[in-house]
Amino acid sequence: MPGWTWEYEGYDPTAERLRESLCTLGNGYFATRGAAPECVADDVHYPGTYAAGCYNRLVSLVAERQVENEDMVNLPNWLPLRFRVRADDGSTAWFSPDTDELIEHRQVLDLHDGTLTRRMRYEDAEGRRLLVDQIRLVHMADPHLAGLRTEFTTEGWTGEIEVESALDGGVTNEGVYRYRDLEGGHLTHVETGAMETGAMEPDTIWLRCHTTTSDIGIGLAARTSVTGPATTTSRLHLAHPRVALLLHLPIAPGSPATVDKVVSLYTSHDPAISDPLQAAMDGVVEAPGFAGLLDSHRTAWEQLWRNAELDVPGQAGDILRLHLFHVLQTLSPHTAELDVGVPARGLHGEAYRGHVFWDELFVLPYLNLHFPEVSRALLNYRHRRLPQACRMAGEIGRAGARYPWQSGSDGREETQELHLNPRSGRWLPDHSRLQYHVGSAVAYNVWQYCQATGDTEFLQTKGAEMLLQIARFWVDSAFYDTGLDRYRIRGVVGPDEYHDGYPDAEQPGLDDNAYTNVTAAWVIARALDLVRDLPQPRWEELLEHIGVTQSELDHWEDVSRRLRVAFHQGVISQFDGFGELEELDWEGYRKRYGDIRRLDRILEAEDDTVNRYQASKQADALMLGYLFSPAELAGLFRRLGYTLDDTIWRRTVDYYLHRTTHGSTLSGLVHGWVLARVRRAESWSFVREALEGDVADLQGGTTGEGIHLGAMAGTCDLVQRGLTGLETREEALWLDPVPLPGLSEYGFSVRYRGHWGIDLLLRPGQVHIGVPPSPEPPIRVVLAGRSLHIAPGEHLRLLLPYG
Repeated sequence: MPGWTWEYEGYDPTAERLRESLCTLGNGYFATRGAAPECVADDVHYPGTYAAGCYNRLVSLVAERQVENEDMVNLPNWLPLRFRVRADDGSTAWFSPDTDELIEHRQVLDLHDGTLTRRMRYEDAEGRRLLVDQIRLVHMADPHLAGLRTEFTTEGWTGEIEVESALDGGVTNEGVYRYRDLEGGHLTHVETGAMETGAMEPDTIWLRCHTTTSDIGIGLAARTSVTGPATTTSRLHLAHPRVALLLHLPIAPGSPATVDKVVSLYTSHDPAISDPLQAAMDGVVEAPGFAGLLDSHRTAWEQLWRNAELDVPGQAGDILRLHLFHVLQTLSPHTAELDVGVPARGLHGEAYRGHVFWDELFVLPYLNLHFPEVSRALLNYRHRRLPQACRMAGEIGRAGARYPWQSGSDGREETQELHLNPRSGRWLPDHSRLQYHVGSAVAYNVWQYCQATGDTEFLQTKGAEMLLQIARFWVDSAFYDTGLDRYRIRGVVGPDEYHDGYPDAEQPGLDDNAYTNVTAAWVIARALDLVRDLPQPRWEELLEHIGVTQSELDHWEDVSRRLRVAFHQGVISQFDGFGELEELDWEGYRKRYGDIRRLDRILEAEDDTVNRYQASKQADALMLGYLFSPAELAGLFRRLGYTLDDTIWRRTVDYYLHRTTHGSTLSGLVHGWVLARVRRAESWSFVREALEGDVADLQGGTTGEGIHLGAMAGTCDLVQRGLTGLETREEALWLDPVPLPGLSEYGFSVRYRGHWGIDLLLRPGQVHIGVPPSPEPPIRVVLAGRSLHIAPGEHLRLLLPYG
């Protein structure tokens, strides 16, 4: 199917880590990197399997300090399946793609079916050729199952091959080079064995273990079966912490032998089980054969695509489909049953230690209109950790809730205290925990989810509790400056991340970060709107629960209208004093280093600091144009007592566009989104950068450590909301499309307020909207100042005010 496959011809060891990330297969419960089953972890290959929410904490000695880190755990490897041709003297090496014996290699990721296939052709020293075809899946219907089918075909010779099918508990977390000085042994008490089935020879092996500190039990079972014309023999091989079945397969031309490996994985986090190993063994016994698994897996993927697909032509559409594929593998309908957040690097690798940042800000708006039950589950993850967020606010003397910049298992702050600059080799203080704006991201997602779904029950219960506590934190963080007659928020770090303090300051933190203050004002205003709309009994419950008084609410109103936003040279200041920093010699640094995306590392290695310069890693002040439509953003500034007209905003966009290095995959996305409404001709180049960020590994080798989930979801949402101007507010779908030269026609469907599959098709000068038949009431659509209602079963073509 054109546009549905990603194909890699040939074998390139330098690109293997990247391909492993991009060819990861998963189902929302667990995922496995696209590593070669016959290879072990080394400098080229890194097989990794990760279960959502499975974390463990270890202490490492770093720069003569004990540092504690919590990581998403690399689970026992279920993939191992290696093979070799048995020589006459019984001695021959296992085949590997890293040997000269490989004469053909092809790898295909099928997005439609959710499978990874490989074709390899080997020729040994005696000239015997062996053709190997593999297909693997991580089951989308049953989230605990995975499978690998391998077919062996000889070319002109008869003999015997030996196949080893194993489970390996000797894995560690070592997939990120800069983390290798840290402890990575997360598994302990590894036990292995084979199931007693009554058969003459075993066919099912098992492995169980625990994480060292979180004490999560893990159980795997693997059933290996052979189909072919000849009788095979097998024997069990126990080599702690590995367990394997060794198979001897007679093979001849025209008589291929097929080895099927079906695996079941459970952890003690799973509901309705008593023992992970017993659940895994029961699961693998009851699982159908590989062909049956493949059929039900394909059906599950077909249903997913029906609810989520974007119809975008050309190469952009191909990449968007790949992005959406990886979003769905990380956050599938199975996620709705789990207590997990949005891992910034997916379930595809160990970068960022599997932590949850603010990336849900770029993910949930897409999910809200396709899989709202998944969005609600991800918000429940935040609500369960609300008490911890309130304790964290208390630790710095504030009321309300302070969500951590990096979250893991229990909601405490997981941000590292030290980070390594690989350019200088120095471990440096990490102040990114001062990015308190992550709380505004949580609040924004609560509000957007409820606007898209009409889920008033969530808004009035868990949503209200989060929104009010986050607002309370912002109010208590604001102090009144009598000289400015404004409220100010000091000592924070904004989305830029380069700047974590003023030059030569003793303490970290910045004052009046524009993004932080404006989003804080928005959160407080939405909390006040919610209070006014809550049913009286529910409001009384909240009063008793969190202790908000009417006089406190009056103060909230005042703060929400008088938070300070600094300006300089007629533009919004990223933070107070940004315009007083030195200008960087941009041309000189580009000539010297070429790629300056990580300018912070370059300057630190020169014994300098980016805190001295007007230079941003990624969109900061411009993030406001990503979250809010032009009209809403102008209204926010007006409420704060400032004027933000089109001239000021365009000037602000130009100013920061020339002072940003785009050292984050999110930067191209945000700039493309903002420029689509400011300078369309320049927007497409940033959109292309956002699309290619992972597939071309533009961040210099980081994709091999895990994909960038926020950027991938954000590009899908760029089409869904950014280019269409789609908003869900005031009980309506609002549309304000902007045509881009590189993307003039596209379509998609959304779920909205009980309507499944509302179709939107945008073409030059027109938009088509179709509402499927249902008993639901008509939807209200607002387009170009017109308000109309579209009933179920109707399809309308609406003309746009421009061609």
